[in-house]
Amino acid sequence: MNNPVTIPLWAFLLILGFAAITFASHFLFPSVRWFFRHRMERAVTRLNTRLERPIEPFRLLRRYDLIQRLIYDPEVTQAIVDHARETGVREDVAFERARRYAREIVPSFSAFAYFGWGVRGARFLSKALYRVRLGHHDPKELAGIDGEATVVFVMNHRSNMDYVLVTHLAADRSALSYAVGEWAQVWPLAQLIRSMGAYFIRRKSRDALYRKVLRQYVRMATQGGVTQAIFPEGGLSLDGALAPAKLGLLTYMMDGHDLDARDVVFVPVGLNYDRVLEDTVLVGAAKSGGRRFNAKIAHVTRALFKQIWLRIRGKFHRFGYAAVSFGAPLSLRAHPDLIDDPQGLADRLMKDVGAVVPVLPVPLVAHLLLAQDQTRTALEAAFETALKGLESSHAHLPRGDIPYAVEVGLRGLEERGLIEKHGEIYLVNKESRDLVEFYANSIRHLF
Repeated sequence: MNNPVTIPLWAFLLILGFAAITFASHFLFPSVRWFFRHRMERAVTRLNTRLERPIEPFRLLRRYDLIQRLIYDPEVTQAIVDHARETGVREDVAFERARRYAREIVPSFSAFAYFGWGVRGARFLSKALYRVRLGHHDPKELAGIDGEATVVFVMNHRSNMDYVLVTHLAADRSALSYAVGEWAQVWPLAQLIRSMGAYFIRRKSRDALYRKVLRQYVRMATQGGVTQAIFPEGGLSLDGALAPAKLGLLTYMMDGHDLDARDVVFVPVGLNYDRVLEDTVLVGAAKSGGRRFNAKIAHVTRALFKQIWLRIRGKFHRFGYAAVSFGAPLSLRAHPDLIDDPQGLADRLMKDVGAVVPVLPVPLVAHLLLAQDQTRTALEAAFETALKGLESSHAHLPRGDIPYAVEVGLRGLEERGLIEKHGEIYLVNKESRDLVEFYANSIRHLF
């Protein structure tokens, strides 16, 4: 037993390497993970004291545990069996497909990522690009929502900046979980978005197994009290106007939900911009009759560097105003008839969202100039008349001064060549009429 054993140096190094890996995997890594998780839990506890709605325990579960819970859900298991029978594949193959769907959908929320660089980045980007304004907002209404209820912010979808803007303005209330489309499933954007608590959806998928996995995740999140933000229109508005709501996510949230255990409260949110960053791309897609966006990464990069260069030279100007308004919350517990009427709920929510869409200078000036060519004096008079007719809406009047508001609207359109001035008359450039209509359409429903 005490006799020395001679082995080659390579074998000794190999044994030493295996020993180091075993030590790390069984002792070092678990200890490090426990240390950081313990610190994270303490940080989340402190953070929850500052939030109006604390981070839900469901969202703090490990991603692996959420995936396991999802794929072993009885309804998902039955969907796996049905999928195997219908397609003729083995059940283990169908199970792996369901696992792949679950991995694609389930987020890996990080409180540090969301409230650390995420919220700070959203705040910086919003203020760097726009003059951000909070429109209609009743703190008492939002504070009066049952603390145990699942809150769902329901929004119109004008721009990809919607995610950034609402994250910035809702940072003191809670962490929002967004449903994000396929466009964001590219590295490293997907990992960043997933760490912010967003979950990915394939909007056009007709795969019954995928739909079942997605449905069960949304149901689990809703039953777990996760604060969510959804765009019922299902995609960006191509013409600037509100679109009818699609029932997918709303149906998933209400399917089999027990209102006695937890209420679901919908908060309508209206967004509007003096300039939508993707406006030409969206209008181009509308003209082509589809949703194929001509927005190559090279175009985006070129536009980004152009704005950086303008900022370096001191010639950068923000893109006007961006505003967000919050409407009155709608409780399903107070309206139990709506849980069995998804279409009625969708119509009610879109009506409430439309009612709180902010009126900004550029959209209102665009609306007035489309009606008829006007002088500056006539435009100011028409602007004032329009505001009186929109008293029940949420109009932002810069500096409380109508002539200045008209100047802001004209400048936003004139600098881009969307309108022309012939003598004292302002009129819409014929080649840019579609783009001017895009902005006017955002408030068309209010007239």
